[in-house]
Amino acid sequence: MLLTITSTHSPASDLGYLLHKHTDRFQSFDLSFGKAHVYYPEVCADRCSACLLLDVDAVGMVRGKNPDQNFLLAQYVNDRPYVASSFLSVAISQVFGSALQGRCKDRPELANTPIPLTANLDVLSVRGGERVLRSMFEPLGYDVEIVRYPLDERYPDWGDSPYFSVTVRKMTTLSDLLTHLYVLVPVFDARKHYYVGEQEIQNLLRKGEGWLAQHPEKDEIVRRYLRYQQSLYRSAIYQLLRDEGGGIKDETNEESVDSPAVVATPRLNDQRLMAVVDVLKSGGAMRVLDLGCGEGKLLRRLMKDKQFTEIVGLDVSVRCLEIASARLKLEQLSDSQARRIQLIHGSLMYRDKRLEGYDAASVVEVIEHLDPPRLKAFERVLFEFAKPRTIVLTTPNEEYNAVWETLPAGEFRHADHRFEWTREQFQTWANAIATRFGYTVRFEGIGTEHADHGTPTQMAVFQKT
Repeated sequence: MLLTITSTHSPASDLGYLLHKHTDRFQSFDLSFGKAHVYYPEVCADRCSACLLLDVDAVGMVRGKNPDQNFLLAQYVNDRPYVASSFLSVAISQVFGSALQGRCKDRPELANTPIPLTANLDVLSVRGGERVLRSMFEPLGYDVEIVRYPLDERYPDWGDSPYFSVTVRKMTTLSDLLTHLYVLVPVFDARKHYYVGEQEIQNLLRKGEGWLAQHPEKDEIVRRYLRYQQSLYRSAIYQLLRDEGGGIKDETNEESVDSPAVVATPRLNDQRLMAVVDVLKSGGAMRVLDLGCGEGKLLRRLMKDKQFTEIVGLDVSVRCLEIASARLKLEQLSDSQARRIQLIHGSLMYRDKRLEGYDAASVVEVIEHLDPPRLKAFERVLFEFAKPRTIVLTTPNEEYNAVWETLPAGEFRHADHRFEWTREQFQTWANAIATRFGYTVRFEGIGTEHADHGTPTQMAVFQKT
């Protein structure tokens, strides 16, 4: 696989300083999966090109612990040594690490200066074809040239292959160009040669800082980058949009800031949190859980009321818990206050004995972020195993979406919502849960009420019988 970067900045040979690689040398670097070679096929005053050539050890790949098992001989018959993929991203980070981070000891001012750059990738495997290529690069301001190869030139009836040569051009910094390539190259075929877990979320957030949250294809980029692992995707998109201020209004998985909900009812979340606190207080709860606590906005309100003697916030996102800890200033609390509150990492998909024995639990704008097939697991975790005496649960009212004229019909209020229920659907679900697990349930609306569509938020209050 070959990446060629060309600069027409004057003097063009400054590209060597930016890459931290001498223009007059052929250099080789050992990688865990083979070798990387860097060389300059042309160095002139007005044009300079640098090539990063990867020589992947195909035999070493077979010895790996995580081979592709799509078919019996996939370890031996595959395109991994020959197409630009996650191998190239790793090579960029290891061979061009300083340039990727925007550091240049000899030309520090140049590292932050946009210059005319061209990158040519031979060859990319792209799921989705030219449309996907353009949808990823063009919103970032690149001019894109694409050459697609047939499966076999001798047999045109076989059609096109998924392989492309791609050239992108832009006036930009080298750091930004390498960052975009680092993230997007493995996105095109959505396959990685290494394990993808929670750490990969943080890697994506770091590399996507300043551009990914505003990208119109951010959802698809995140899904592919994390190999379609839904739990990782949901955590990543939630953190990305909140951290960048690009799509989450507050700490409770609320509507997108682009959603008309933010304009129509700017204090909707405050109303929601006040309603939840009122229910908890009126029920006499002292030991309470906030499940899916996000950055701790409800926790902060609970901390202000001395009735609540033990408060536990749980979230699947470590990043959310870190932000909650900082915003609640846990390290600065007195000993007596610190004993009242605890943040724990966990999932609502698995039984957790730490959640048992509490007076009440709040689940604020959480269930709509769960895949419907996983609701059964959530129901058992909360209602069968944790079984607090009181449960306060809120979710959007899908009917109210019609009130916001700028929200397209059929679209959800937030990109990560897996569903949104009408009042009838929510009440049918909640009544069935109450009957199944020995609770009574009542329903309340939160927010400005519309005569036909109800309130924007619906709340169910479950009481153990």
